[in-house]
Amino acid sequence: MIKRGVTNLSSVDFESGETILIDKPLNWTSFKVIHSIRKVINVKKVGHAGTLDPKATGLLIVCTGKRTKEINKYQDLPKVYTGTITLGKRTSTMDSEGEVIEEKEVRDISEETLLQTRELFIGEIDQIPPMHSAVNYGGKKLYQLARKGRTVVREPRKITVYSFRITKIQLPEIQFEIECSKGTYIRVIAEDFGNKIGCGAYLSELRRTKIGIYSVEDALEPRDFSNLYKN
Repeated sequence: MIKRGVTNLSSVDFESGETILIDKPLNWTSFKVIHSIRKVINVKKVGHAGTLDPKATGLLIVCTGKRTKEINKYQDLPKVYTGTITLGKRTSTMDSEGEVIEEKEVRDISEETLLQTRELFIGEIDQIPPMHSAVNYGGKKLYQLARKGRTVVREPRKITVYSFRITKIQLPEIQFEIECSKGTYIRVIAEDFGNKIGCGAYLSELRRTKIGIYSVEDALEPRDFSNLYKN
């Protein structure tokens, strides 16, 4: 496995297969990460085990060559995210990438209310995928329909939130750490959280810190990986 601390990639056979821990930068798409690695190592088969939105940062597990057959193994692992929910505003994408579509005043929200609301999102819950997502609908991605201004009825999916900790409260912002199953949309939790309180909310910051036993602390930034390979 290629991760932080590796000093030499000259003997690595990426065509036969390797796993790389990458720390995805802000405003990069997951595809851009894959494209940059493919360009560096000159191997066609490169894939990742779970998309991160452009406004999210953090751990992306990348597989190359024959190791791409193991992507599902990593996708099925639980994930840990940290981030910030901003109360009082809703956006078109449920995160900071979209336009503000609703604003409400945030006041008289106690810590007790926030903690009680958090409890509603722990355990197995039904979650409706957002329109701005890569979920398939009628042969197209939902985000493709959303870009054309279309909204379609989506079936709820079962997801599991193993833990939901509120780590800091500085209204209108709430910092959190969530451990959840695959297929969980944290921005949906953010908006639903705000709706339960009655003021709306959006996901203003997100970072994936763990996938199973793998940690972002061990991950390389794309630029670091490129420099290691060239050296």
